[in-house]
Amino acid sequence: MPEPDDSLQDQVPSHAECATPAASQHPQEHDASEALCEQVRAAHAARRPLRIAGSGSKAFLGREVVAEEVLDMRAHHGITHYDPVELMVSVRAGTPLATLEAVLAEQGQHLSCEPPHFGPEATVGGTLASGLSGPRRPWSGSLRDLVLGTRIISADGKALRFGGEVMKNVAGYDLSRLMCGAQGTLGVISEVSLKVMPRPVASESLCLELSLAEALTRLDAWGRTPLPVTATSWHDGRLTLRLEGGERSVQAGRKQLGGEVLMPDQASAHWTELREHRLPFFTARAPHQALWRLSLPLSLDHVEWQAAVSELLGHLEDANLLCDWAGAQRWLCSDAPADRVRSLASRLGGHAICYTPGAVAAEDSPLMPLAAINARYHLQLKQQLDPHGILNPGRLYAEM
Repeated sequence: MPEPDDSLQDQVPSHAECATPAASQHPQEHDASEALCEQVRAAHAARRPLRIAGSGSKAFLGREVVAEEVLDMRAHHGITHYDPVELMVSVRAGTPLATLEAVLAEQGQHLSCEPPHFGPEATVGGTLASGLSGPRRPWSGSLRDLVLGTRIISADGKALRFGGEVMKNVAGYDLSRLMCGAQGTLGVISEVSLKVMPRPVASESLCLELSLAEALTRLDAWGRTPLPVTATSWHDGRLTLRLEGGERSVQAGRKQLGGEVLMPDQASAHWTELREHRLPFFTARAPHQALWRLSLPLSLDHVEWQAAVSELLGHLEDANLLCDWAGAQRWLCSDAPADRVRSLASRLGGHAICYTPGAVAAEDSPLMPLAAINARYHLQLKQQLDPHGILNPGRLYAEM
């Protein structure tokens, strides 16, 4: 059992412990908001679509944007406000994610959901627009959960602000979160305020030899205990776990779980490579196979999973499956048709996204097709916020 003083919440630094970083401490910043607004206004007046771009690290996600003109966000960068005591930071969209993480690390803090970079120049705006979270997501919340507020440029070129910089300010809160994962189709993300968290004091990673069924059974049981698990992955008969928190709780968890303890460098590399899709599972995929991400209920019965896979995809080798998020996220390498993989996800109560560019037909979307009622709501929202289809048209679905 973890000791009371092991709580991550107890590790919030006091005012006396914190420096107070200000924007002036990070001189390489530039406010390009007016120039960006002007470009959007001109495009709106001419009914000319724009492709919103940062470093391009996540350009492989989604459909190709139907626009020749680029709205380059990289000149709009810098941290505008950072309060380590209040656990919040405001940052312009073109700021490199690595720069933000380095500034937070100086204060012993981080973005707890571990968003993937997929490239050294990944920007904060692109990260928010894609809405992706890393291995810690089930235990820390998603990237969307960290959003306190946003500044956006509307489709007609107006600078708007939604939400705020503290959790109690909820005005416009949901609209801020809508920008997370919308891939720029609802507004140009100009700046975002995010909740940050203290980095864990201690961390240990363990590896156990288990079948998938055994691993899922144990993860389900461990999920009902106070074990400080913050990441899991299973691939080809090996379950890897990360424990984080106070020293005593991590040590107690390690003794309880057993298994092989990974060296710190080895453990750090594993979770980073998992987050960035650089593990051999992701890089050694056969050329004819596509990478699919299946998001499934945590309570999914393993027998039901096996039956559905067998019926829809046939025999599945262990080497073609990687599970993380305690089994709620399953990465699948398969040459099965898109409709088969989607049927599998749908039958099991989840959804599927294709991560391999060109693996689905050009007229299709890598995203799961929307149910009719949801598609209608999405279209209505798009028409309200971007009636002339200026912003990233076709990025998510052909009709949006």
